[in-house]
Amino acid sequence: MFPYWFLFSIFAAGSLQYRRRMALGQESGPLLISAGLFIALMIGLRYEVGGDWGTYDRIFESIRYVSMSDSLGLSDPGYGLLNWVALKLGFDIWFVNLVCGAIFSWGLVKFARRQPNPWLAILVAVPYLIIVVAMGYTRQGVAIGFILAGLAALDRISMVRFAVYVFGAVLFHKSAVIVLPLVALSASRNRIVTVLLLVLLMASLYYVFVAASVDRLVTNYVDAEYESQGAAIRVAMNLPPAVLYLIFQKKFELSPAQEKLWRNFAFAALGTLVALWTVASSTAVDRLALYLIPLQMFVLSRLPFVFRGRGQSNGQVALALIAYSAVIQFVWLNYATNADYWLPYQLYPLFWTPSDTL
Repeated sequence: MFPYWFLFSIFAAGSLQYRRRMALGQESGPLLISAGLFIALMIGLRYEVGGDWGTYDRIFESIRYVSMSDSLGLSDPGYGLLNWVALKLGFDIWFVNLVCGAIFSWGLVKFARRQPNPWLAILVAVPYLIIVVAMGYTRQGVAIGFILAGLAALDRISMVRFAVYVFGAVLFHKSAVIVLPLVALSASRNRIVTVLLLVLLMASLYYVFVAASVDRLVTNYVDAEYESQGAAIRVAMNLPPAVLYLIFQKKFELSPAQEKLWRNFAFAALGTLVALWTVASSTAVDRLALYLIPLQMFVLSRLPFVFRGRGQSNGQVALALIAYSAVIQFVWLNYATNADYWLPYQLYPLFWTPSDTL
């Protein structure tokens, strides 16, 4: 468990030191980027870590014997192509994971740097988004990385750039297309035109990437009524930030567009709770709820500034958030049903042998 707690401690320390460094006029950007590189390496160089490791290993081996065009159909296009390129370059699956980890970490850091305390924003993401999602659901982790980068661009009111990021996300996981309506409904400038363009883009993405696999998705997620273990807990994790935002949204001091955007995320989070009890497949709800995790990073990392006292921020709230995140990580690593797939953490160069690829 030590590597996971070491990762946690890096961002816990950074969260506590950030306000002091800013008061002294010290730039923390290079340190944050270095910490982001550490996340990428930890994701990319893991070996047999993550609940879906076997599935991704089989995808990698199946692409070994097909053409580039066929590789696009064996998985999501972006992920299939990445595996094909890795094989042609003579690399193993660690290369695929490293590229995926780099994309995820890039989006994570890009989004975090738009928050008042970027270290705290990433700390909130460590227990579940980084450890469980990025190290377990590789394709969806990449998709969320693109979404986070898009949300950072959206903070500067760039709808076109956000659409490009969503396109990249869909290349790695088709379900990422669901984020577009949340953004379209938050458009405040040229609202009608923006909504129409995003609806058109969403329809196009659906037609190109999703429609062909709807039958398979229905079979896997609905007809089988496959229950995702812990889905209720993961959906519940989005509820506190959703409720806090809806109650105190005026204290966040956001632009009208940003206020609407995160209100949409909050309502969507509440909607997943209802869907969890009404939709046949909790796995489908669980997967969709993953795209709402940015709400946790956005809301929780801003609470010390929302509930600030006479100073710049409330340090006690920050300590409470660190403790809250630590409890989540402790409970998951020690009591989650599937935690054994993540334990112990194994580093690729130390545990892999060439015979593993034969």
